[in-house]
Amino acid sequence: MTKHDGKGDGPMDKAFWKEAVVYQIYPRSFKDSNGDGIGDLRGIIEKLDYLQELGVDIVWLSPVYKSPNDDNGYDISDYRDIMDEFGTMADWEELRDGLHARGIKLMMDLVVNHTSDEHPWFMASRSSKDNPYRDFYYWRPGKPDGREPNNWLSFFSGSAWEYDEKTDEYYLHLFSRKQPDLNWENPRVRQEVYDMMRWWLDRGVDGFRMDVINCISKAEGLPDAGSDRYAWGGEFFLNGPRVHEFLQEMNREVLSRYDVVTVGETPGVTVEDARLYTDPRRNELNMVFQFEHMGVDNGPGGKWDVRPWDFRELKRILNKWQLGLQGIGWNSLYLNNHDQPRMVSRFGDDGKCRKESAKMLATMLHTMQGTPYIYQGEEIGMTNVRFGSIDDYRDIETLNMYREKVLEQGEDPQKVLKAIHYMGRDNARTPMQWDDGPNAGFTTGTPWIKVNPNYRDINVKEAMADPDSIFHYYRKLIALRKRHDIVVYGDFVPLLEDHPQIYAYLRVLGNERWLVLLNFFGSECEFALPKDVSFADAGLVIGNYPDGGRPLDRTVRLRPYEARVYALK
Repeated sequence: MTKHDGKGDGPMDKAFWKEAVVYQIYPRSFKDSNGDGIGDLRGIIEKLDYLQELGVDIVWLSPVYKSPNDDNGYDISDYRDIMDEFGTMADWEELRDGLHARGIKLMMDLVVNHTSDEHPWFMASRSSKDNPYRDFYYWRPGKPDGREPNNWLSFFSGSAWEYDEKTDEYYLHLFSRKQPDLNWENPRVRQEVYDMMRWWLDRGVDGFRMDVINCISKAEGLPDAGSDRYAWGGEFFLNGPRVHEFLQEMNREVLSRYDVVTVGETPGVTVEDARLYTDPRRNELNMVFQFEHMGVDNGPGGKWDVRPWDFRELKRILNKWQLGLQGIGWNSLYLNNHDQPRMVSRFGDDGKCRKESAKMLATMLHTMQGTPYIYQGEEIGMTNVRFGSIDDYRDIETLNMYREKVLEQGEDPQKVLKAIHYMGRDNARTPMQWDDGPNAGFTTGTPWIKVNPNYRDINVKEAMADPDSIFHYYRKLIALRKRHDIVVYGDFVPLLEDHPQIYAYLRVLGNERWLVLLNFFGSECEFALPKDVSFADAGLVIGNYPDGGRPLDRTVRLRPYEARVYALK
């Protein structure tokens, strides 16, 4: 290990999106303004002062476009209109203006790997084989034995192909059967997408989170994936042969003409892939969401085959991405979102040490190199929910999996429910807990999905009134980012890589050094600092216990889930 007392150069190409903190809103579950049980744009407008008080810089709005809602808005039937349940274009404009007036940028979700099957393009496409829109999607005849054109498995279980009687052909859908994949090989498709992007950018959108953007290029010929009846075909559609060409074209024709932020959702990327997507010299994306750390508790059977996660493996992955993109690309820092379980339930302790562990995890996310993403409710320590019946769940991925495993394969319902309690996407989609009143202050009606019963203890009203709350700790972390360049631009130097309980690293910028110490477990821990971390003095920058802890010494004792950040001199 090299000595780290010297200067860190850091990637000092400054950009607003590097310095920002992003807050993700899942509109359906954020705030309902009209009592129909569904969150909406006017509900978000009601809470803009809350977002300003938290201190976030960018709001990422999950899809609000016109949609039949097979996959909660990720199935878009009209890219240039707003879903009726969420409000009107006038509401959207008021939301945009309200955010901008508070110095907050607006990032929209861009869903262009697929549309809804109710989009006019697809309805025209399925009307006949010679329709001008036929080639907007992937249509293929079945195999001679009548089977699907290939054996690809959908992300949401079952075949990735759906038979359509009208033209006696199948169409490709990597996700729901109501989400047919767009054919990006067709230049007309790409131009339509770029026109739509310009339309939104000209209306004041400040950037895009691009849904499964690394799926837009498929391998020529759409070959089978092995010999199984249905098999995972990711090698043929993740990071496909023309994906970088398409993104460079998108950048050239659209993005380069605006001052915007872009983040691509890219399942299955390696560090090497991510460098290609995010290296500024390549003119593709600013950053990507990678999911390697989200698989740390997946067994051989994938997401629903839950295993206890390995702490050293988690550290290894996080360090690999920090070092792998340092000086080249840029990291997106997150532990939960609308597709992932709540981070305090997954990586912390959502019982006795909920506050301490939520703050510890937040300390990590806000002191690594990259842009932190806060998912709604994370800032008050919202937890997973344990519904007793499958009838209480709404997520299409969860319901499809349950039907397949329980009804078709005869697995034990309780075993499957246990996996859902841990990994299901609805953990993130229960309504935002605003107060301890009926339905947690989310709606005056019946919520579209039940509220987590713990809302009486965990809610915004309680958090804002408690000076030691998770909410106020987040405010402090966000404020640090604005005051200290080292948090954003400092180099990342891992320490104690093999320690079974502590995650530790330095941030280094010029002559400044910050030491971050995180206890990931519910027991105390004593350890020695590495010999090459020398200091004459150490000032506590932030800590997650009210008393701040003891002054830094060569031997450090951390309490359960304790986090401390020191400025070393």
